[in-house]
Amino acid sequence: MSKSSPDIAIFLRCLYGGGAERGMLNLARNFLQQKLTVDMVVVKEEGSLLEQLPPGIRLINLNAQSKLGILPKLVKYLQRERPVSMLATLHYPCEIAILAKRIARVSTRIVVSEQNNLSQEAKRIPQLSVRLTPLAVKLFYPWADAIVAVSQGVAEDLANVTHLPRKRIDLIYNPVVTPEVFTKAKEPVNHPWFQPGEPPVILAVGRLYPQKDYPTLINAFAQVRQVRRSRLVILGEGPEEDSLNNLIRELGLEEDVAMLGFADNPYAYMAKAAVFVLSSAWEGFGNVLVEALAVGTPVVSTNCESGPSEILANGKYGNLTPVGDSKAMAEAILNVLAGNIKKVDFSWLNQFTSETCAEKYLQVLGYPTKLLA
Repeated sequence: MSKSSPDIAIFLRCLYGGGAERGMLNLARNFLQQKLTVDMVVVKEEGSLLEQLPPGIRLINLNAQSKLGILPKLVKYLQRERPVSMLATLHYPCEIAILAKRIARVSTRIVVSEQNNLSQEAKRIPQLSVRLTPLAVKLFYPWADAIVAVSQGVAEDLANVTHLPRKRIDLIYNPVVTPEVFTKAKEPVNHPWFQPGEPPVILAVGRLYPQKDYPTLINAFAQVRQVRRSRLVILGEGPEEDSLNNLIRELGLEEDVAMLGFADNPYAYMAKAAVFVLSSAWEGFGNVLVEALAVGTPVVSTNCESGPSEILANGKYGNLTPVGDSKAMAEAILNVLAGNIKKVDFSWLNQFTSETCAEKYLQVLGYPTKLLA
């Protein structure tokens, strides 16, 4: 192995602004602070997070034009650069990283990070590649040097899918709480609804996908508005935008619901909202819940698989409602707006800080922090 071999390579499809991508970027920053060399390996050089890549991280663009073209390019990268370890997340990067190591015949330690509840996803998304993901995971994950799950629920589901022993899967929460969250939360929001004296704002943040079940939230808001003057803001982009706008019009909510698209700084909105709501039908973790708690905003969340109940300590630090139940969600939102807020012990959030999570990842990647001190 050459002296110039990177210590850690992180393998992703691209650097769009999703929770998994943000989490990997947070880890990369912490790895740099430990004086480790880091490569960010992407299938394509795309995404809003590219500009947030610190100068100390080397960006490797495989520039693969098709899924079939990714494997040979990653094999060549592994043979040429021979990173000591590689951390892959999401599908298909996890499976390709495992297979590439076997073909390249290198000693690189491959660690895969599972971000979602595969059983729920395969059940609910008709796309063939998603339906086949549990089978691919069952075939490939036993070859990984280490497997990480981002919540207890994901770990248990993954053990069931793969038939691997639960002890073979490490639990590491996503590195969500960073100094950047608190800095950005203080920035102004240039929207009239967030000005002093305006009705309270209910906020949701996430892609406009079926997983997030925004129809339940919009129907819940319609019920809230019948009782209390308030507004709903949704930050996110995705294929359901037109259907959600149609639902808003059908319910006569156009004056009180704003879909503002992707926001580079959602934390400022979170800090100024009266309540944050996650309406998902399923999750792997639920980064946005941690972010909202960190900036001091009360939360309402579906008790979906997996993540929210762990983040909220089974309802101690936030309101949990059944999946798809707009009435229960409306009641929980009204309860918060009435001033019934659950206080969060800030020490509870320590387990979600980038420092804590990076330390655990370094152990799994083969870099015990006591050796780095």
